[in-house]
Amino acid sequence: MRRWLDRSGFGLLSAPLLVLLCVFVAPLLVLLPTSFHPYQPGRGIGTAWTLTNYAQILGDGFYLEIIARTLGLGLIVVAATLLVGYPLAYFLARTRSRLRPWLIILVIFPLLLNLVVRSFGWIVLLSNHGLVNDLLIALQLIERPLKLMFNFTGLLVGLSHIFLPFMVLVLIGTIQNIPRDVEDAARTLGASRWTVLREVTLPLSLPGILSGSILVFVLTISALVTPRLLGGPTYQVMSTLIYDEFLKILNWPRGAAMAFILTAIVLLLVWASGRLARRWASVR
Repeated sequence: MRRWLDRSGFGLLSAPLLVLLCVFVAPLLVLLPTSFHPYQPGRGIGTAWTLTNYAQILGDGFYLEIIARTLGLGLIVVAATLLVGYPLAYFLARTRSRLRPWLIILVIFPLLLNLVVRSFGWIVLLSNHGLVNDLLIALQLIERPLKLMFNFTGLLVGLSHIFLPFMVLVLIGTIQNIPRDVEDAARTLGASRWTVLREVTLPLSLPGILSGSILVFVLTISALVTPRLLGGPTYQVMSTLIYDEFLKILNWPRGAAMAFILTAIVLLLVWASGRLARRWASVR
């Protein structure tokens, strides 16, 4: 019986890994050869093997600009969510108020709404005749509507709002694991609240900051619905460009090459972040 339980336990524990391999890895392996085939307009995918798709993407200034724009957007969204999310997470992790559960529910409440609904909500707020521009005009702060959509500004606001709960939830768990005795000891030795936060809490919460930043960054550069709605056809990122290559132009080989380049960038950044975290842990 013990042997059977050991075997069945191993099978149960390995089941999520098998599901992950079948659902995510297998389709990527099937799509990988497509990126090395040429696309023939009017005929479809050719049978020859070539690196032309990767060479066109990495050697064309247009695609390099899209890649740089996507990575820059991801970094700025990470910075915005971290700047807003860390104080909020610190408050929720340290407060003893009875309203704490309700405040956490309020933070994660946007996740309960459909992504399309949230994106359309920002369209209502940021459009030329939306609530923000109408309010600014009514207060006579501006004479004509500000362009807040189909550009970097609208996309930054929408993505920061959508992915802020992920950053906050990761940071809450990290800050809660920091013993209060460490902060109390620093306060006893005469450190101010700001000094305790800067010298004690912030360094100890760096693993959570790194994890939340990676999560938000990956979600941002791979987001499709919000860039499609708030960025429009004029402000493109990698995800919308891949969508157009697959479903509009029907150039599957080049779309697959873009997808794998984006995947390689993500894996490289995750690997570099892991090495940075291990080096930081060894130094500490």
